[in-house]
Amino acid sequence: MEGEIIKVQQKSKTKEEKYTEQSLVASTKIENLIFNVRGIQVMLDRDLAQLYGVSTGRLNEQVKRNIERFPLSFRFQLSEIERDEVIANCDNLKTLKFNPSLPYVFTEQGIAQLSSVLHTPTAIEVSIKIMNAFVNMRRFLIANAAVFQRLELLEQHQLTTDKKIDEIFNRIENHLPSSQGIFFDGQVFDAYSFISDLIRTATNKIILIDNYIDESVLTLLDKRGSGVMAEIYTHSPNAQLQLDIQRHDSQYTPIPIHVFTHSHDRFLCIDDTVYHIGASLKDLGKKWFAFSRMEINTESLLEKM
Repeated sequence: MEGEIIKVQQKSKTKEEKYTEQSLVASTKIENLIFNVRGIQVMLDRDLAQLYGVSTGRLNEQVKRNIERFPLSFRFQLSEIERDEVIANCDNLKTLKFNPSLPYVFTEQGIAQLSSVLHTPTAIEVSIKIMNAFVNMRRFLIANAAVFQRLELLEQHQLTTDKKIDEIFNRIENHLPSSQGIFFDGQVFDAYSFISDLIRTATNKIILIDNYIDESVLTLLDKRGSGVMAEIYTHSPNAQLQLDIQRHDSQYTPIPIHVFTHSHDRFLCIDDTVYHIGASLKDLGKKWFAFSRMEINTESLLEKM
């Protein structure tokens, strides 16, 4: 029946419980099951079935019964070329080559949708762990963006001399954070985490150009590392902001505030990299906004001020 929910009866030992006992992956290892296909982070149907404690066939069967909930942006089948690339990059997936059918993969949205059609004794716990794994993966990639960008400067012929290094390079290249993107309405935590992680990557200076500042922005900037300078350029700070700044600077490393009336948009400079931010930092995630990494560097931007 369409829309059927998988229900595991509490018997002595069900088939699903045996799958759970034999192959449930520890939460600290879930990140290792996330890989990149078509520029998207995904997980295999086989790995998800093991995590949820059901067979792969049963998982895909339930998805087919609720296929309207799983558009191609949530779940898609790998091509032969994609399957072979996955096998080549992941040693633990070599058994896929012996599978007569091509595997399906699920995006983060598709995995979230799975929780609405699967119901096993471990479903809620596993769903939380998987979502946390995706969040941790994004944080790791953003926090190490500078390292990944330096690796891009290495010559390709140097990497091919060592198969393992070449493999690492290819994986890193596939997982580089986008130079632009969109946060949608309600993604308050994701947007806040993104900006927080950007701030933590600064090694020298942070400059924020934003006409709408409050105490939450000061708190965000305090996430910078020790010895990293921070400055704010804003339009005529009001009495409340001036009081917030005084209280902040009396306890934490002072953040100089400069009056600057010529900017309509928001810009966040992390060392020599300039980001255009479509929303004020105090309003992250409340409405749709986009971000993009600019070609201009910080020094050139400041020269225009």
